[in-house]
Amino acid sequence: MQQRKIPMRMCVGCRAMKPKKELLRVVHTPDGETLFDLTGKKPGRGAYVCRDEACLDKAIKQRQLSRALRCEVGQEAYEHMRTQIRLRQGLDEFN
Repeated sequence: MQQRKIPMRMCVGCRAMKPKKELLRVVHTPDGETLFDLTGKKPGRGAYVCRDEACLDKAIKQRQLSRALRCEVGQEAYEHMRTQIRLRQGLDEFN
């Protein structure tokens, strides 16, 4: 029996290849909104970042997220993403 191939994606912050399920997808929607795509199915240009605030900060500092999404990401969107990562880390601690 063949094993299923695990889809790999690169984190725009640390540039590490990881399984897709371990990363968070950031999407720039056709409406011009930038947000986390928890389903992985929203339409738009996507990029992946680790579930670590340090990776998000590195991606912001080096402008990797804006480059990958091919748009300018606003400060408000970055703050929303930081909050979402902090919430997810809090939930993971309880599981």
